[in-house]
Amino acid sequence: MIYSSIDNDKIKELKKLHLKKYRDKKHEFLIETPHLVLEAFKTGHLKELILEENEVFPLDVKTINVTNNVINYLSELKSSNNVMGLCSYKKDNQILGNRLLILENIQDPGNLGTIIRSSVAFNIDTIILSNGCVDIYNSKVLRSSQGMIFHQNILRKDLLLTIPKLKEEGYKIIGTKVTHGKSLKYFQNLKKFAIIMGNEGNGLTEELQELSDDFLYIDMNDKCESLNVAIATSIILYELNK
Repeated sequence: MIYSSIDNDKIKELKKLHLKKYRDKKHEFLIETPHLVLEAFKTGHLKELILEENEVFPLDVKTINVTNNVINYLSELKSSNNVMGLCSYKKDNQILGNRLLILENIQDPGNLGTIIRSSVAFNIDTIILSNGCVDIYNSKVLRSSQGMIFHQNILRKDLLLTIPKLKEEGYKIIGTKVTHGKSLKYFQNLKKFAIIMGNEGNGLTEELQELSDDFLYIDMNDKCESLNVAIATSIILYELNK
């Protein structure tokens, strides 16, 4: 069977997954591009493969075929591609590990996706998101992560309740500041830590600054006042991974 109408109930249900409230209700989300689909399949999150008719993408998973007008209807890309997937939400793993990254109120989907990608590259065990962070199943987050979202443990928690518990468990809580922190070089021998990165425009809230044990900053040319949060996070994680 080939789905050829955007008025088909199955297709309309898939389309609704572009809305966060419906994703949360179904615990499912859509992905696009062969690379993301393959990463989802490798980690067991791919429930259904959606292919444009005559497209071949041999994976051992339930597959539906759709016409070009249907895949264009389902796609959020300017130039739709012919491979999509229906995925299940990731399961939370409460075993955190020793190397944590805490994100407070990250709003830009591209930033969050890039941070997730860097966190995998530089061996962060768990990312903890504040309730004010963008949805991890936003399509731009998924694409920016380049599929690494399927390889990272990501939790969403109330940070004001979570950080004191982490301190009790022996984590060193390190906030980030553009000024009045310690050079990144000072922190390179940490064994059990949580780095906190703040909102793109406002940085860390006062509440989280008060919960931090110490602060770091990135040494850079005085002509540059600050860095994009995704770039700054990537530099910090790279240095801590040395």
